Amino acid sequence: MSTTDEVVEQILSRYDTITVVGASANPAKAANEVPAYMQQHGWRIIPVNPHADEIVGEKVYRTLADVPEQVGLVDVFRPSQDAPEVARQAVAAGATALWLQLGIASAEARAIAEHAGLLYVEDRCLIIEQRRTGLVPATS
Repeated sequence: MSTTDEVVEQILSRYDTITVVGASANPAKAANEVPAYMQQHGWRIIPVNPHADEIVGEKVYRTLADVPEQVGLVDVFRPSQDAPEVARQAVAAGATALWLQLGIASAEARAIAEHAGLLYVEDRCLIIEQRRTGLVPATS
């Protein structure tokens, strides 16, 4: 079994696109700051939010199911109680990794993701981990 740090490094080095569930149009929120930072450091961002049309300069999709391309890494900015449903949606969308941001954890979401074979990280911040590892997105 891999350690969380190993999984973090696998995710940061393997994926060049991040689908962000709960992305925010409000620059004062982490759900905007984190995608903007990752975008500035080379990752492509696909925001998912039912209440916005554009976030970090990208078209927003209402749900994961609405994203018109293969989803790989799903980053979650939703309360912990919503994480199991997001995990189910990520599995249904064909995601291969699920990342719950700092302060978000769910044993049920973990079980759903791991049962489906997804790489899984919870309660970690993408910015902190990118800075710690120095990793940049995989080249397509």
